[in-house]
Amino acid sequence: MGKLMFRYLDKGVGAKFGAPIGMALVDKKAIAAAEVSEEAALDRIAAAIGGPVAINVFDLDAVTTTSDGVIVEGAIVTMSAADGGKIHKEFGILHMEEIEVDEALLAEEPHLKPLARMYPGRKLFRGPDPAKKLIPVHNVCMTGKAINNNSATEVMNAVTMEEMLFPILGQVQVMNEGDVVFAITGGVMSVGIGMTVAEKFGRVFPTRQFAAGETAHDCGDYAQTLKANIPCVVAPKDVLAKHILDVLEEGLIPGKHLGCAPAVLCVAHAFGSEIAIENISDRAWLELESVGLSKQHFLKASLRLNREEILARADEIIPGLIKPQRVKSTEYFRKIEIEA
Repeated sequence: MGKLMFRYLDKGVGAKFGAPIGMALVDKKAIAAAEVSEEAALDRIAAAIGGPVAINVFDLDAVTTTSDGVIVEGAIVTMSAADGGKIHKEFGILHMEEIEVDEALLAEEPHLKPLARMYPGRKLFRGPDPAKKLIPVHNVCMTGKAINNNSATEVMNAVTMEEMLFPILGQVQVMNEGDVVFAITGGVMSVGIGMTVAEKFGRVFPTRQFAAGETAHDCGDYAQTLKANIPCVVAPKDVLAKHILDVLEEGLIPGKHLGCAPAVLCVAHAFGSEIAIENISDRAWLELESVGLSKQHFLKASLRLNREEILARADEIIPGLIKPQRVKSTEYFRKIEIEA
């Protein structure tokens, strides 16, 4: 056995009240290098932190998707929640399910068709298999005060009732030692996280419940308030735009293949990409209009900016976030090394 390295964000760091519990991110290669099992590594991290902490294990060679269907390199393969130096053996750990990418899957989930060209031969992970978890409905782990929810993209403190969103792109930025943004979510993000695509073993939904162009929130004006006043750690908007452009250039269409989240729609419109406007439901338009994005806005002539222009103007093109602060992740997510 050797040394085990992980990246750690202290409780209370970030926007508003900051992270409600500690956040530990670990690469599966670091676990392998330490010559311990994944379970033993998680136990060591839990013991080293002592207090409430969410622990996410990454396979940076695998791929996943955002909730609106954008392909991302780097995937969470195991999530955990610990407190008091321990992990609840029944409810404190959950493994994401590897999803076989075959013709049947691609027929049901066309947003995955670029995978073979973008990341040939990579493993795909999103959420767990519902048949292999004890807690119904939510893809969540719980131990003591620590709650790690939505396949490790949202954390909560069960005592203070505080929560923080930590979307997958933000976590990948940390694993790759890139910049992240500390911010308060705001109404645009609150609306956007409900614009999902239908996926098997999804990060939030285990079955294909909400197709591209629909809203999972389905609550009109109220959607902009659901997650509008909590801290988040997200990827910078130019990084988000880069990932959206990658799949737009592969021929994917927002509202048909991709979810109709504000970021996706705004990047597509600025780029001059097709948007399946008539496939976006009236209920989804109600939510988009509540944050100032009407159907008429996207029917206007596009600026047809090129890729470099969109990346340079991403903060202007993509709406959302309150009091954003772009920081170097390495200055806030400390590298910690412990005995394995």
